[in-house]
Amino acid sequence: MTLKDIYFEKPYARLYEAIEKGTSEVFEFRHPLGSIRHLYIRCELDTRLGGQTYYEIKTPYGYGGPIISDCLERNKPFLVKEFQAAFQKYCNEQRIVREFVRFHPIFSNAEDFAGCYDISFKRKTTGTNLELSEDPVQAEFSKSCRRNIKKALNSGVSFRVTVRPDSLGDFMKLYYETMKRNQAEEIYFFDETYFDNCLALLRENILLTEVFYEGKVIGMGINFVYGKLISTHLSGTLGEYHHLSPASILQYALTLWGKENNISLIHDGGGRTSAPEDSLFLFKKQFGKNTEFTYYVGNKIWNEKIHHELKESEQLIQAK
Repeated sequence: MTLKDIYFEKPYARLYEAIEKGTSEVFEFRHPLGSIRHLYIRCELDTRLGGQTYYEIKTPYGYGGPIISDCLERNKPFLVKEFQAAFQKYCNEQRIVREFVRFHPIFSNAEDFAGCYDISFKRKTTGTNLELSEDPVQAEFSKSCRRNIKKALNSGVSFRVTVRPDSLGDFMKLYYETMKRNQAEEIYFFDETYFDNCLALLRENILLTEVFYEGKVIGMGINFVYGKLISTHLSGTLGEYHHLSPASILQYALTLWGKENNISLIHDGGGRTSAPEDSLFLFKKQFGKNTEFTYYVGNKIWNEKIHHELKESEQLIQAK
């Protein structure tokens, strides 16, 4: 399947500028054999050398990394080698010292750039393949999951999918409640400004899913739709209604909407860890029995000399 993803677009990266205390940039590399587009956030390093500011760059939260287009498979290694030389020169000129990349599991761009970055396995991800069958719920959802959904719907649970919502205020309250209940890490407590920016920058691509029971919202999810791909982003549920499977209904609603609107895939990401028995990953696998991807991260020191000097300087500061 040929897919595009919002993670490769600058408005998405801009959403994380304040969080990362950096600026989103795109490095475009064009060559007769093809093109490479690289989106990242540039952040100042705390330590200076000789009064000079140095930088690190990183993929915004989610997935991304450099992506190849208009290139024959056999020419990719040469194109990547040329990109590496050009980007090395750019990083030296711009005082960029190091880089952290979150490669995209669906696009397998980690494989393309294995000769450029130090790549390591992070975890498996999953999703719901809507092209697998005319009935993706039957094809991809586990038997127990389908049973729980049917039970919830028979109990009076309903759902709604809103394209381009006007507000995320109600979602924000539900999300915070969920994060507190799950004792989530601080990085997942996005502030009000984040949700305002999310709506301002990405409203055209937002799908808001809601689950109702007896007139009350018991589950909500923010999802991004781009081309034929839906990426689930954030969700929240009320703990006292877990017997009604609101999280499963959110995915069910998204799957029905996606099938009706010619979507190819819903990507749900992975678990909290790389462990095969990770509880979040196993929960997500209920919606993707036959769908799995591999998520890699990459590191690169673009300036070994400066990187070494910065480390030495940091150690001296810590020793004082």
